[in-house]
Amino acid sequence: MDSLKFGTSGLRGLAVDLIGTPSARYTLAFLTHLQGDGQVEPGDPVLVGRDLRDSSPAIAASIIEAIGKAGFAALDCGELPTPALALAALTLGAPAIMVTGSHIPADRNGLKFYLGSGEITKADEAGIIAALDMSPPARRRTPLHQPQLMPEALAAYLERYRQAFGAGALRGLRLGVYEHSSVARDALVTLLGNLGATVMPLGRADRFVPIDTEALSPDDATRARTWVAAERLDALLSTDGDADRPLLADEFGTFVRGDTLGILAAQFLGADRVVTPITSNSAIEALGSFAVMRTKVGSPYVIAGMLDALLQGGKLVIGFEANGGLLLGSDTVINGRLLAALPTRDAVLPLLAVLVAARARGVSLSQLVATLPPRIARSDRLEHVPQERTAALLQRLANLDRAERFLAEMGQVGAVSSLDGLRFTLTSGDIVHYRGSGNAPELRCYTEAATAERAEALLAWGLKAAAAVVR
Repeated sequence: MDSLKFGTSGLRGLAVDLIGTPSARYTLAFLTHLQGDGQVEPGDPVLVGRDLRDSSPAIAASIIEAIGKAGFAALDCGELPTPALALAALTLGAPAIMVTGSHIPADRNGLKFYLGSGEITKADEAGIIAALDMSPPARRRTPLHQPQLMPEALAAYLERYRQAFGAGALRGLRLGVYEHSSVARDALVTLLGNLGATVMPLGRADRFVPIDTEALSPDDATRARTWVAAERLDALLSTDGDADRPLLADEFGTFVRGDTLGILAAQFLGADRVVTPITSNSAIEALGSFAVMRTKVGSPYVIAGMLDALLQGGKLVIGFEANGGLLLGSDTVINGRLLAALPTRDAVLPLLAVLVAARARGVSLSQLVATLPPRIARSDRLEHVPQERTAALLQRLANLDRAERFLAEMGQVGAVSSLDGLRFTLTSGDIVHYRGSGNAPELRCYTEAATAERAEALLAWGLKAAAAVVR
């Protein structure tokens, strides 16, 4: 179990370290923590969902067995997007566990924990870890409750957006869906068709493909351009593995960054306050449309910021991350139809919001993106970098003299933020930002500049310079 750790998106580690006893142990710790807080008692339902990884069914089976033997009622929601499971948990007021490694490699997996009121907090995370060392409640040899199937969880999620946007919302659009191994691949095709679009499913995979929306490969870019041209698409849509991060390419096959999607979706939904991590594009401040709060990377921090924004008088509060996952913190209305709050990362809402916004204005997707201030952001990662090496690099760059020497080739340091990792703003306005991944052995690099060419040059340099230190 040495690979298992809590990060910004729950528990992650090697799949072989999760199957069987370890996943059951974390499940019992989760339930023990909730019982200690008086949030659940034996006999209550606990929802379980999973993504399409090869290891996910076995891990889910271990969790379901542990739930039953602890005296709770397991509701097996099957394969569905993480936000769909979160919606079902909110609807029932019941806790949930999602088996997913999101975008990380296929040999890894993870668990995401939900309360009946939404995502777990950092305090809940600490409570679960503490409960691992407690004596668990007596376990029955056979489950008190046999698991029940709950396929309606996925159906309710799709109906949420069909009702909110309306049957003709995407009429006239030709949309491609890059299916790969996204757990939302079939659901997304169905939903887009129900909203009136002509839909072309593309690129279905038989094995799990780890799509990271913040670190797309050159093959992904080539594939998008080829499909868009061949199928005469208005846009190409996809998600990461568990469908809490969107992926969208315009009519030229150019991918739109997740934080750009977040800004455009917030505009469409009428947000007055936006909460987003320090890694998101600074175009959001330049736009001047919202009160903006910056946080550390990770949905728990964004959710905490959203709660603060509501307490400060926010009417329609939206959060999003640089990966594009959008959190709806307030109820809103779309064309007279209510869309209830769903404060967890969701891929489907930003995809639909941006497409409908472009259609309503009578412009293409690329033209809609061009309405934003010209700040271009790029990001990528160095994989297989131990956390201690990332920490050593950040410690080195925390010394301003060393940082200035390190960055001298790119420009002079004007300001530094240590909110999450180290974000250097050069006197030119260019940005280079390093931080360690919260859930994988990776060093991430983010850059921003006035042009795509400069942002890409900064990124190439930033990765090469960092690799010389951490490799």
